[in-house]
Amino acid sequence: MSEKNIVLLLGANLGDKEETLRNAVIEINEGVGEVVSISHFYETAAWGKEDQPSYYNQVLVCKSSLDPQNLLKTTQNIEQKLGRVRKEKWGARIIDVDILFIEREKISEENLKVPHPFIQERRFTLEPLKEILPHFVHPVLNQTLSDLLLNCKDPLPVKKLSMK
Repeated sequence: MSEKNIVLLLGANLGDKEETLRNAVIEINEGVGEVVSISHFYETAAWGKEDQPSYYNQVLVCKSSLDPQNLLKTTQNIEQKLGRVRKEKWGARIIDVDILFIEREKISEENLKVPHPFIQERRFTLEPLKEILPHFVHPVLNQTLSDLLLNCKDPLPVKKLSMK
């Protein structure tokens, strides 16, 4: 299978968030494929369930030959290796790895939806996406990520941090 560009969103709001995101990038580079582009860290208040610590988020692009189901399995294994325990939807977590895009593919399976269905609703996803892929056109919504960010109604502020 040929390599494809995979776009992932990393998030952490427990423990040493910077260290966890850096470790996730290392694990992704080794287990998923070569990381070719990476955003800065972004800090935002929790989304969906707001009574928890703020998040650090980061978007990256890697090249991978994994098929979608093996990609999902691998990213979930990375989460588990880094200490993720799934307790509640949108709850606090040490690490979260979301598959945002696989090239321009559209996948709708019980356990995997690509593009990620909430991209256009989440400023914390769109800000780092716009940093590294401003002209990428969402394969379902047919708008650039920059345009989606302009039209995003998410009120939570997103702060770009100086470190990568």
